[in-house]
Amino acid sequence: MTTDVTVTDEAVASLEGTADPRLRELLTGLIRHLHAFARETRLTQAEWERAIGFLTETGKMCTDTRQEFILLSDVLGLSMLVETINGDHAAGSTESTVLGPFHMTESPVRELGANIDLLGGGEPCVVSGRIVSGDGTPLPGALLDVWQADGNGFYDVQQPDVQPPGNGRGLFTADAEGRFWFRTCVPSPYPIPTDGPVGELLKATGRHPYRPAHIHFIASAEGHVPVTTHIFVAGSDYLDSDAVFAVKQSLVEDFTPTDDPSLAREFGIENPFRHARFDLVLDRA
Repeated sequence: MTTDVTVTDEAVASLEGTADPRLRELLTGLIRHLHAFARETRLTQAEWERAIGFLTETGKMCTDTRQEFILLSDVLGLSMLVETINGDHAAGSTESTVLGPFHMTESPVRELGANIDLLGGGEPCVVSGRIVSGDGTPLPGALLDVWQADGNGFYDVQQPDVQPPGNGRGLFTADAEGRFWFRTCVPSPYPIPTDGPVGELLKATGRHPYRPAHIHFIASAEGHVPVTTHIFVAGSDYLDSDAVFAVKQSLVEDFTPTDDPSLAREFGIENPFRHARFDLVLDRA
């Protein structure tokens, strides 16, 4: 007869026929930890039913352009934990951080120097740098996938009636010296979506929904490990209380006020402007 003492071992034993050893390991750990959680907290039937309802509503919020489960993972710190566990980078390599819930559509291919701020609603900015290997060797032809919110803190997929598709996004190819540059607007802090179950969770726990100003990147090159990362704007609000726990000090960059007419002409941007310079350093595969 199954009891509250034996049910855990019985559930684990039911996995003995699992052909994939890693799947068996993961499910065994999941069962043991879930059962231990229920025992430790004395989980009630009503609470468990409410949790199932919460997860059901989370699933209902997921669409082709919104991933509420990623958002839930983010605000619980799980995304950052998994990223950190697996982010064993060599010293000096660019640190990784969370993907976030808005990498839901392909970035349009753009030429180096293109402007990804199609609406022109924010403070003009140039982002430039190099993609290099750990020893500093440039990586010509490296790919850089970029996405960010507009000057008001919204991604294109959040405002399909306001922003054109691909606003704030670009897929760039580094030049022969591994260099990249593009024009955009200075990002601003913004709240993660709060109109779904995750927003209700934040409200119930007295947490704010804000993220510090940042731009997302995925850098990749042949023979190297891709890195998913951000750059955060130095001095931004919420650097010490990011709603998804994604800030790392090495990823905080100055967006320097620049008053240089010749440099502005070179980049094809109005003067004055802000300029963020940094390199993305990839580990060899």
